[in-house]
Amino acid sequence: MRALLVALLLSPLAGCSLWMPKPDPSQAWVDLKPHGETQLQALAVDGKALDDGRYFQVEPGSRTLEMRYRFQVEGSNIGPASAPLPRDCKLTLAYDRFNAGARYRLVAGGYGFRPWAKLYDEHQYVLARAEEKGCGNLAER
Repeated sequence: MRALLVALLLSPLAGCSLWMPKPDPSQAWVDLKPHGETQLQALAVDGKALDDGRYFQVEPGSRTLEMRYRFQVEGSNIGPASAPLPRDCKLTLAYDRFNAGARYRLVAGGYGFRPWAKLYDEHQYVLARAEEKGCGNLAER
């Protein structure tokens, strides 16, 4: 009975990472790492929508990744006594050398109103930078 109680108490700490699929060694795996209290979501690879927004798993070669990044612009970046402003942005990143079995990391953040994202390899080298494709209500796009 105690073991069941401990398991129930610890299960929320495990989060969704327990349910992540295992990487396919014939493809490249891209982990998503947003900064702070923000949200980064995988949308599509080469224009094809993804079923799971928690990661990218792509065929080797040249690929275009589409992502959604949600963050908040602090009031101090807007003007005196301004309230924080939520931003919902779409970014696209093109990279032409994805390797099978390799792991990559896509890190996103924001400078004031502008979002950014960078693709890193396992040695922490920046391989590519994303382009902003627009911010606003992406549900209507």
